[in-house]
Amino acid sequence: MKSMRSHKVEVFRTNVGGMPEAQKLLALLLRHFPDTKINFDLEDCDRILRVEGKDFAPEKVMRLLQEHGFSCSVLP
Repeated sequence: MKSMRSHKVEVFRTNVGGMPEAQKLLALLLRHFPDTKINFDLEDCDRILRVEGKDFAPEKVMRLLQEHGFSCSVLP
């Protein structure tokens, strides 16, 4: 059984507008972080991006979205 202690969860505020954009970004993020669980909650006012896994850098997640024209910041 895997230890859950090494898992981390990061929640980001984004300005992703709709599901077509979210699906493209999801595919991009999964290429960079294949062993993570990633989802968007576009119904939330903060257009939430949630990333869960062991090996990902929040800074890289933010940079990837910003390079594709989206704002992205870690929610406190």
